[in-house]
Amino acid sequence: QVHLVESGGGLVQAGGSLRLSCAASGRTFSRYAMGWFRQAPGKEREFVAHITRSGDSTYYADSVKGRFTISRDNAKNTVYLQMNSLEPEDTAVYYCAATVALRTVVAAPQYNYWGQGTQVTVSS
Repeated sequence: QVHLVESGGGLVQAGGSLRLSCAASGRTFSRYAMGWFRQAPGKEREFVAHITRSGDSTYYADSVKGRFTISRDNAKNTVYLQMNSLEPEDTAVYYCAATVALRTVVAAPQYNYWGQGTQVTVSS
């Protein structure tokens, strides 16, 4: 069982930056690959980024590639999402999620645990 809590969301102007954090409970954090997803009003939840259990490999949605960076600190049981050059289209609730899958997964149903989400709003 993993309990996830996101933080770091807020209101930012276009072109600005935010760093989201996701703190995990328990001593098994390093056994899970982690992902970030987002959901805008009226839209389905979409994949943003994935990081392997050790942090040695990452994968991004095309829409955020080159602007967002996922990272993790297993000693702190925390995964991060650094978001730069933010655009109004990035406005959404951002969720972190944990998966036991060993390969890179982008589908939400393949993630086993979810946080409650944090709101990111980018003004134009």
